Amino acid sequence: MHAPVTAVLRRVNRVLLGLAGLLLVLAGGAVLAAGLDLPVPSWWPWSGPGDVLLTAARRQRWRAEGWWWPTVIAVLGVLVLLALWWLIAQFRRARLAEVLVDTGDGDAAVVRGRALESVLEADAAAQEGVARARVALTGRRTAPRTRIALLLEPHASPDEALAGLGGEALDRARTSAGLTALPTEARFRAVKHHARRVT
Repeated sequence: MHAPVTAVLRRVNRVLLGLAGLLLVLAGGAVLAAGLDLPVPSWWPWSGPGDVLLTAARRQRWRAEGWWWPTVIAVLGVLVLLALWWLIAQFRRARLAEVLVDTGDGDAAVVRGRALESVLEADAAAQEGVARARVALTGRRTAPRTRIALLLEPHASPDEALAGLGGEALDRARTSAGLTALPTEARFRAVKHHARRVT
C-alpha cells in the first residue's frame, strides 16, 4: 500500500527544511568567522572582514561562454517550478486522504476522504435552500475535522441551513464513519441575484 500523500509531503518538508537549515548555518558560520577575523581553513569561501561574497572576476568569469546564460536560465526555471510545486502541495495536503473507522473487533477499516466528502456534499446540497456545498476533510485520520462551505439561495435561512447540516448530514457522516465527534467549521454565502425591475 502506498504511503498517504500527507506523510510523503511531511517527509519532503522535513528534508527541505533540514537542508535549508544546514546551508544557512554553514553560510552564517562562514560569514561570522570571516567577520571576526578568525583563523579559517584554506577552502573557506571568505578569508577576512574585507572579503566579499563574489569578486568581480568570479561574477564575470563565465559570461563570455555560450552555455552560461542558458544554463543559468534553465536552473532558475527548475527552481521556480519546484518552488511552485511545493507551494501548491502545501495547500493540497490540508485535505485528509483517508479516515480510520473502528470496526469494534480490534481492527480498523479505511474510508477514503474523497468518498466521505462527496457524501457530505450531497447530503448538505440536498437541504432546502442550499444551492451548492463544498466539503474538505482535515485533521488526523483518527480525529477528522470538516470545513463546509454552503452557497445559499436568496430565500434561505442560515439558521435553518445550519440546523439541517448538524442534524442530518453531519450526524449521518459521523454515524457511518463510527466517529464519536466530527468538529465542523461551516461558512455560508448567499447566491448573488439581481433585483427585479418593477414597472
